[in-house]
Amino acid sequence: MARIAVIGAGMGAMAAAARLAVAGHRVAVYEREATYGGAVRRFERAGFGFDTGPGLLHLPAVYRDLFVKTGREPLESVVELSQVDPAARHVFADGTAVSLPNASRAGVLAALDGALGAGAGERWSAFLGRARDAWDRTRRPLLEEPLWPDWQVLGRNPYPALPKRGLFGRRKPVPDASLADVAAHELKDPRLAALLESYALAYGFDPRSVPASAAILPYMEQTFGSWYPRGGIRALADALYERCLARKVEFTFGAEVTRVIEADGRAAGVELRDGGSAEADTVVAGVAPQRLTALLKGAEPWGSDDVRPDADAHRRTPGRFTVALALRGPRPADAAHRTVVHAADRAAELGTLFGPAPGALCERPTVTVLRPDDPASRPDDGHEAVTLSAAIAPYGEPAVPTGEGSGPTEETAAQAAAADRLVAAAEAAIPGLRERVLWRAVLPPAEDAAIPGPALAGAGGRFLRPGNRTRIPGLYAVGGWTHPGGGLAHAGMSGALVAGLIVNGDDWRGSE
Repeated sequence: MARIAVIGAGMGAMAAAARLAVAGHRVAVYEREATYGGAVRRFERAGFGFDTGPGLLHLPAVYRDLFVKTGREPLESVVELSQVDPAARHVFADGTAVSLPNASRAGVLAALDGALGAGAGERWSAFLGRARDAWDRTRRPLLEEPLWPDWQVLGRNPYPALPKRGLFGRRKPVPDASLADVAAHELKDPRLAALLESYALAYGFDPRSVPASAAILPYMEQTFGSWYPRGGIRALADALYERCLARKVEFTFGAEVTRVIEADGRAAGVELRDGGSAEADTVVAGVAPQRLTALLKGAEPWGSDDVRPDADAHRRTPGRFTVALALRGPRPADAAHRTVVHAADRAAELGTLFGPAPGALCERPTVTVLRPDDPASRPDDGHEAVTLSAAIAPYGEPAVPTGEGSGPTEETAAQAAAADRLVAAAEAAIPGLRERVLWRAVLPPAEDAAIPGPALAGAGGRFLRPGNRTRIPGLYAVGGWTHPGGGLAHAGMSGALVAGLIVNGDDWRGSE
């Protein structure tokens, strides 16, 4: 039985802890905050409940596998999980709206044809076919295996090359195409382009620079579906925490790790802010790379031949600005769980978020509206809980100091103006919204709350994440800033990979 110290109680860290405990190890988790779940938080007030992190679960098989492997109870025995249908409703800048069925390619084709005109569905379907090729080529190395030592081969874009006109009218491939190039060359319709690019924006990616392999993002959602647990995504974090406790994982909250102890050339434990320490045979760090470097007193966690973290990535990655709305009146039976209201001027929005001098929020941003049909989210059927969110430039004025991003704040003038913009945009999804507002709470991101996106092949490896193995024996990294990247499902995969490496050895290549 090895002693394993886990730094942080995010979803990836808890996924690793539960698997390691089942493998017979003694696992202790040290979390500097007062609760678990990382970005998976919930804000509750006066009988209303709101998810303040991810709103839906994709690839539920990741957590089904986790619960099967860590106990006799399947996931559905502890979490009431249901498919969301339609998966999403999209309202475009010209007022056109389309509802996309859940996990039905034929249904999506028909819906797009009906809303956007004949041929729109076929173009989207053909695009998804090419996205499937990219998925098939990268699924194992990016999701199911530790990062390859020869990771440079993943720098090639797996998305089928786009054709362009060359000399004498010949068509030649564009191997380094971006997702925006795919939208322009293959989809034609600006509404389809907005639909595609919204998947990148949801993960903080600039569609103009992210590789075309980001096509796997809509492919995953539309193939494997969108799921919602009763009580919100926080219910999934609760279930994982309870599973860890059942497997004798020890948690200490309010315990900030200040140093990873090294002895005889390997990780040997952790030091805590209160002066205490804990010896360990292995340390699992569920923190961002820059913090892990600080815990090593400035030493680099990864070697020169590894994927190296971009030290400023979190400063360029948008966060999410969220507004929780308590509404008078019941939720209509035909309301979509999720509606994406697209920006009036997409170019202006991208310039605001990713330009050389990013601003806090554009005049009419892309807004995601979540309206769960969940009695646990409201005090009674005469009220409704609605969550609005939009990508916001890092360190924009609506941000709040580090450590204060999990709860509501008193609105500053800038935050109130940003919230007003979200509410105004959301009226395209909920007519008469402003008249129904009983109260609202602003939940701006903390300054260090950039949301990492999933790892992507292409672009010379710039969108890969550092591997779960570090250059220091006995020290492993888990969570969204490391392989295989951010997102709820990817966090669960990260935990599985770290546990596999520790249990099976550093030459483990993943389960078949």
